[in-house]
Amino acid sequence: MLRLTRPQARSLRGCFCSQKRFHHHHKNVMAIRREDINVWERRAPLAPRHVKEITAAGHKVLVQPSNRRAIHERYYEKAGAIIQEDISEASLIIGVKRPPEEKVYPHKTYAFFSHTIKAQEANMGLLDDILKKEVRLIDYEKMVDANGFRIVAFGQWAGVAGMINILHGLGLRFLALGHHTPFMHIGMAHNYRNVSQAIQAVRDCGYEISLGLMPKSIGPLTFVFTGTGNVSKGAQEIINELPCEFVEPHELKEVSLSGDMTKVYATVLSRHHHLVRKSDGVYDPLEYEHHPELYTSHFRVSVAPYTTCLINGIYWDPQTPRLLRRHDAQRLLKPIRPSAAATEGSPELPHKLLAICDISADTGGSIEFMTECTTIEKPFCMYDADQHIDHDRYKTHTSTHMSDYIDHDSVEGTGILMCSIDNLPAQLPIEATEYFGDRLFPYIWEMLSSDARRPLDEEDFSPQVKDAVITSNGGLTPKFEYIEKLREKRLLIREKEQILRKGGMKRVLLLGSGYVSGPVIEYLTRNTGIQVTVASVLLSQAEELAAKYPNTIPVMLDVTSQEGHMESLVKDHDLVISMLPYGYHPLVAKHCINKKVNLVTASYLSPAMKELQKSAEEAGITIVNEMGLDPGIDHMLAMECIDQAKADGATVEFYTSYCGGLPAPECSDNPLRYKFSWSPYGVLLNTISPAVFLKDGQVWCGRPGVVVWCGRPGMVWTARCGGMVWMARCGGMVWTARYGVDGQVWWYGVDGQVWCGRPGVVAWCGWPGVVVWCGWPGVVVWCGWPGMVWSARRGGMVWMARYGVNGQAWWYGVDGQVWCGRPGVVVWCGWPGKAGQCGRKHDHDIL
Repeated sequence: MLRLTRPQARSLRGCFCSQKRFHHHHKNVMAIRREDINVWERRAPLAPRHVKEITAAGHKVLVQPSNRRAIHERYYEKAGAIIQEDISEASLIIGVKRPPEEKVYPHKTYAFFSHTIKAQEANMGLLDDILKKEVRLIDYEKMVDANGFRIVAFGQWAGVAGMINILHGLGLRFLALGHHTPFMHIGMAHNYRNVSQAIQAVRDCGYEISLGLMPKSIGPLTFVFTGTGNVSKGAQEIINELPCEFVEPHELKEVSLSGDMTKVYATVLSRHHHLVRKSDGVYDPLEYEHHPELYTSHFRVSVAPYTTCLINGIYWDPQTPRLLRRHDAQRLLKPIRPSAAATEGSPELPHKLLAICDISADTGGSIEFMTECTTIEKPFCMYDADQHIDHDRYKTHTSTHMSDYIDHDSVEGTGILMCSIDNLPAQLPIEATEYFGDRLFPYIWEMLSSDARRPLDEEDFSPQVKDAVITSNGGLTPKFEYIEKLREKRLLIREKEQILRKGGMKRVLLLGSGYVSGPVIEYLTRNTGIQVTVASVLLSQAEELAAKYPNTIPVMLDVTSQEGHMESLVKDHDLVISMLPYGYHPLVAKHCINKKVNLVTASYLSPAMKELQKSAEEAGITIVNEMGLDPGIDHMLAMECIDQAKADGATVEFYTSYCGGLPAPECSDNPLRYKFSWSPYGVLLNTISPAVFLKDGQVWCGRPGVVVWCGRPGMVWTARCGGMVWMARCGGMVWTARYGVDGQVWWYGVDGQVWCGRPGVVAWCGWPGVVVWCGWPGVVVWCGWPGMVWSARRGGMVWMARYGVNGQAWWYGVDGQVWCGRPGVVVWCGWPGKAGQCGRKHDHDIL
């Protein structure tokens, strides 16, 4: 018989004591928020009688209006609450389920079931938002007593509703298998006005069972309850309304074969009934508490084969053994050989295990193949682990993904009936609210005093409340810092499943999501046999690319801080392409060498990369560098040109190559007159890097800054407004021995002298707003707008703006000689800059 719980005098006395303890604080404001995350959520964390106690103590209670709430708001108003939409005044905001992220107020204390302690993916966005807004989050699920048992929960009512639902589901499943049973008289839990009406329906069913009205061909029914907590107890109170005999687990086999058909049988499974140490088959409860990974469960062979319906109510942790795995379900679904007594009108059951009610609702947990929860509106699904087929009423197809073995629209066909609703108490909202409120009420008083801006250690919380604080002051509290690591682990598992989901494909890992990544993905995915994983520290960019191209998977990766993640990704791919800045390539290459995966980059062969050559050879992999436009295509064009010259008997005196985003004049329509084909940051960074070149057979290093040669005799390019500029770039000496031109490479002619530099960037003149540091005090601002004048000091450059005096600009003195700059010309200066006469008195003062 189910007892409807009512507040007990003992608990209320405890409340008054707590109330007196905190009475000296200033009166506080608390709010009960509207439940809006699920259409079936009609519960509240406190009932009106709890609110009455709080308002009587002088505290203010705000209640958001909600027509969906099962307890009418007039009763809250009568209890002293204020019904209003705006609850921003409250320092404590409580609810049942999580709020939408956009409705979370910053710097508040919240209490609700967050479902984040197992790094549940669906709620990680909420957790991030809470951390960002510096919310103090109290999770009811972690409010436990000294023995670790939960003290604020709906557990009993989850068990009650779940048991009512699965009895209803059994009626439907039996009917689909050709049997009308008394279970057809039981409806879903929410179809009853209160639990008393539901209990009466169960009793009526039990009465018919006791009369022997169950079909004989289905054999005795057995129910197995896992766990001994409130969930299991709530479910057992419902089964007790049937003519039920409880037996020990080891007796289940016998009663399942020859039990009395005028009753049903049940057993309660504790840990010692099915858990054994892997090494010797013994169960040690103390050891199991600390090292559950050392144990395994024999439930699949000792209990499951004799079970008609499993009611699972145990908490599952990733370290603990599972009750059932997919391959276990395959064995349990093997058809039973029909007896001679079976007829078309009186068929036997296809297998013993017909239904699982997973009240714990841990996806991928103790029931491995329960990968997604059902809902109140669609409470049942059929899981077929034997055939791996989705039995739909209108279609049948093979599937390669576990969740695809589940049909949510039918109770027919082969398989196990599954019920795994994750908000069961919402089906009995009034009783559940009263029950939950009685357990939360004693702790409300200390929660009321919480100030989310204050350090957690300064709060006068009891251990039950303090240990349930998941976030505070913008971070995870020490007890819950593991969530971040678990989150990363789950992400890796999910990514791995997604990457390996399609068999028979070549997998390419592309690092980086910048300008150059799109063309790479477009080219690779032309081949339908190639799958690309684009990894970026900016997940939104990776997702944007993945949305444009087929067979492309986006993942988030920071190569500087997630080496474990990086290693896992490299391992799962056949080729790595790194479009990251060149400084990261050695780190990537080491992972590729370790996992024996080939690597391609578009960057120059740096000394750090060259040092890895022996390791790459020993690993038997190929690492190809410089596979881009600059220098990749440059290399091929250079060698073609030089080889042809040699073949023609010519002597190469100098060689100059220009590379960059040089648009046609009519398409040069942005302020910089440059087309970025790669990172803008990288382009600008290169313009202020030092240049290395040869002069008279010696290596020269230009100071950091933009080297632009103006129109003196013998120059290749003149830097005029509307003309072009050439910027020498760092490290040009690396190819001196590879093109075979007397040990020299990039040649540049100035006044009859031979200069050598690295491939340069050619751009149209006039990059407004580019700031260049010269390495010595002074800054050159390369602007290109009329009337702008800037000077550079020692070792820098001088930019002579278009000032317009008879068609000329600035006069400039170097070594006693007078130079005349054309408008928009930048010249290299090794001496302190000094302005000469330009036709205006005191104009030199501008510099």
